[in-house]
Order: sequence, then structure tokens, then C-alpha cells
Amino acid sequence: MTTRDAQAADPTPAPQLRRALTGRQLSMIGLGGAIGTGLFLGSGVAISLAGPSTILAYVACALVAFVIAWALAEMAVVHPTAGSFGAIARRYLGPAVGFVVRWGYGTVQIIGTGSEVVAVGIYIQFWWPQIPLWMPVVAFSALIFGANAVIVRLFGTIEYWLAMIKVVAIVVFVLLGVILITVGLPQAPATGFGNLTGHGGFFTGGLSGLFMATVFALFSYMGTEAVAVTSAESEDPVQDIPRAARRMVVRLVLFYVLAITVVLTAVPWTDVAQGNGLTSSPFVRVFASAGIPAAATILNFVVLTAALSSANTNLYIVTRMLHSLAVDRQAPRWLGSLSRSGVPRNALVVAATGLVLASVLSFQQKSTAYFAMFGITIFGAIVVWMLILLTHWAFRRQRAAAGEPAAAVRLWGAPVTTVLAGLFLLAALVSTAFITQLSFAWIAGLAFFAVLGVAYLIVSRRGSAVRE
Repeated sequence: MTTRDAQAADPTPAPQLRRALTGRQLSMIGLGGAIGTGLFLGSGVAISLAGPSTILAYVACALVAFVIAWALAEMAVVHPTAGSFGAIARRYLGPAVGFVVRWGYGTVQIIGTGSEVVAVGIYIQFWWPQIPLWMPVVAFSALIFGANAVIVRLFGTIEYWLAMIKVVAIVVFVLLGVILITVGLPQAPATGFGNLTGHGGFFTGGLSGLFMATVFALFSYMGTEAVAVTSAESEDPVQDIPRAARRMVVRLVLFYVLAITVVLTAVPWTDVAQGNGLTSSPFVRVFASAGIPAAATILNFVVLTAALSSANTNLYIVTRMLHSLAVDRQAPRWLGSLSRSGVPRNALVVAATGLVLASVLSFQQKSTAYFAMFGITIFGAIVVWMLILLTHWAFRRQRAAAGEPAAAVRLWGAPVTTVLAGLFLLAALVSTAFITQLSFAWIAGLAFFAVLGVAYLIVSRRGSAVRE
């Protein structure tokens, strides 16, 4: 199927976003959305719960991420529309689900964008602690907003290089770790593989610890859906989206699984699991064990770049989701207007509310509000992934019933793989209620989706956003 045929297959009329993103940029945008600060800093929480068996948690989550990415690629090549899986959910599951998916995902990403910018400010304070937090938050918010306001190709270029820094850092880390484990370094003898079975054994946390670690590991893969959102601005979505999805998932598996394996092999898991903050990051521990000076400073630059890249990608995604909602009359029409350079700037301004909120919170230092936003982000992200899989199931079923040809790209083993991944996500969602660090997610998440449901009922009854 050609790009023109794929566009013709979707009957929804829409203002034309410019197809200016190359396949190389799509791959990096996907990585930019998925590789955030969670791998560099948050992996220590998962390790504290499961010890060396955390490796299995990352492998299991990698399989789920593969199913998500491939299901999205299959749907995106048939419907390369603005709004991606949100618009596709509307087509196959109805306007109510499409509304909830897009507004839910958009809100989650708005909050996520703000939290990443706050993280950038914290990393800046690592070097200059005397600077008020709000100053770097405001400065980098303006930078990210400007990057998204320019032409799409320039955004793709900026994100490509931001993501490249993260990729290079992980590759160097893995190579350095392999050398440290096998032959050693001048300042450190070879560690061997004893750390994987010592200090309580491989399954030190038992099955319960492993599953709780899996929940945390799952969050590290959130963002793999970013590739599908770019389909409306891809030069050749039929060719580029599947290729980008495949490359992204393979790289994520290699980066995440290898990086965590290196951490748990080179350093005792009991050391990695101690403490919080930058200096206790698993990556810093390995760098320090290798005798590298200023390990914390090097990692601080990497995680700062990772946070910037994630915030940049998140803002892009939210903008396209809001534009898609306007096209389908589920948001004010003015959100669907495009600038001469093909950027939905009105939607961008609304999407930037997360940056404004981050600036306000960083000025007032209200940590309770920040954690409330974090809870919504966690809960919402899992729910959206589950709805993506439900959309794929309906996509396959309805197209088969209508006798339509199979997509050029097909998820292997579906619908079995789709159902299994969905059950895995459901179990992870339920588990958040029993994890102390995430227990608030249920309260904030359920309230959030209840508000979305009421909002849809109001919008649909008034007809101001759906029928006019």
C-alpha cells in the first residue's frame, strides 16, 4: 500500500500537517520519548525490590513494549492520520473511547512534560545549587516551546541529537561495563558474574518482588507509542513507521536489558539499591567502580539531556493530539489551525500549560501537587496502553469481517499476543494499589478518568464539539 492509498483509506478530513520527518528522525523521536530519567535514576527502585532478577522484569516489559509498538505500526500504516491511535480508537471503538484516549493521553503527556522540565531544573542545581529552581525551569521551558514552534523538520533535527546523546551514553556505559566485568580496568579488577547470584541469590525478592519490579520497569518503556504519533508528518509512513518501530524496540531491548545486566553484574545489588538521588544512581555506581573521575558530573549531563529530550518529545505529542481532537470536533476548532510552517501553534500553546504549571510549582515548591500529577501520569499511561491494545483487537476484527486486505505490517501472533499483553498491563495496573510508592496513583487516576467521562457526556450532549 502506498502512502496515498493509506491516506485515502481514512475518510476523516483533516488539515494537512507537513510530512517532513525522515525515518531516521522517527527512530530517534521514539527513543527520545522512551528513554527518560527512569532508566538512569529510577531503575534503582526496581533493583531494591527484586535484586538481580530485575533483569527478567526488563525482559518481560520489553516484550510488552514490542507488542505495543508493532500493533501501533500495523494500524498507523493503514491510518496515518493526525492523532494516531487516538483517532484510530475513535474509528474502531467509538467517539467516547477516542475522546478519552486522546484527552487522557494528552493530559498525561502535558503533566509528564512539566515533570521532566522540573527534573532539568534539579539537575542544573547539581552544578549551581544557589540558583532558584524556577529559573532553569522557566528558561528550559521557553527553549522547548521554541523548538516545537519552528518547522517540523527542525524539531526532528533537534530531537535527533538530544536522543543521540542518550544513546551514545548508554552504549559507552555498556561497553565499559562489559570490559569491567570480563577483563577489568587499570583501577578495578574484573568483577566476574558472582554478583548475579551472591548477596541473597538471583531471586532475592521472590516472585512478589519480581512482579513489583516489573511494574516499575514498565514505566521505563512508556513513550514507545511516540513513533505512531508522528505518522501524519512522516515523509513515507507506510515504509518509515514499521521500520522506526522495529529499530526502536530492538534498541530499547538492547539498551535497557544490557544496561541493567551490566549494573547488576558489575556492582552488588545491595549497593545499587541503597539511597536516592544522583550520586546513588546505578549508573554512577558503575562509573565510580570503574575508576572514572567525576562520574556524577558526567551522568548529570546525560540525565539532563534525557529529561530535555523527553520533554521535547512529549510536548510534540500533546500538540498533535490536541490538533487531532479539534479536527474531529472534540475540542475547539481553533486548536486545529496550522501556521504557515505546518505547526499547530494554537494547540502548542495549550500543550505548553504543563510547562507553565511546572514553573509555578517550582516557584512555590509544592511537592504534594507534584506527586498528584505523577500519580495521574502513571495510571493514565497504563490505561492508554490497554486501550491501544483494545483498539488493535477491534481493528483486526472489523477489518477481517469487512473483507478488507491485511495491513502491510502485522503483529505476530495477534490476537493472542494482544490479549496476553493486555492482561499483563491489567495486572500491573492492579498492582499499583499494593505498592507504597504508587498507591496514590489509583486515587488520582480514577478521579481523572471520571472527570474525562463527565466531560465527554457534556460535550456530546451540547454538540458543540462533536456535531457542529
